[in-house]
Amino acid sequence: MGQRHHRTVGIDQNVLSFARRSVPDSGETALNLVYEAADVFRSIEDRAQQTEARARALCKSAMDRLKLAEMRTEAAERARREVVIEAECKLQDASRALTQAQSRFEATEDRLTAAEFRAQAAETEAREAKQALALVEEAIRRRLLCTNPEVDSRLNAVA
Repeated sequence: MGQRHHRTVGIDQNVLSFARRSVPDSGETALNLVYEAADVFRSIEDRAQQTEARARALCKSAMDRLKLAEMRTEAAERARREVVIEAECKLQDASRALTQAQSRFEATEDRLTAAEFRAQAAETEAREAKQALALVEEAIRRRLLCTNPEVDSRLNAVA
């Protein structure tokens, strides 16, 4: 098909410069220009496909990372809920234990108060019994043993 014109790429990759040759056959020149244009369009199309493939790969990678981040977020949220539930259970257990301890403390205080009252009553009974015994001893000394005042003074000295 004849010679093709070579395209030259300038400093800017997006600018093409077509070099013209002086050829008497303008049909061949036109054909070469069509081939060059087709090459340029193919090159542009290839770059567009590569760019699209890179964009698709980036989108897929971003979607994969997003899905992974969502899974991690869900896992973290589940773990947070579990920690909150566990903390609430422990708090309820501690509250129950505190309530039970307070009840036991109050019951112990009640038993202690009752024991103090019983001790006071026992002390009162002991004093009254001691006084009654002293009265009985006194009565025994006076009526049974003490017909003689001297015996009475000796008994008092011994006691």
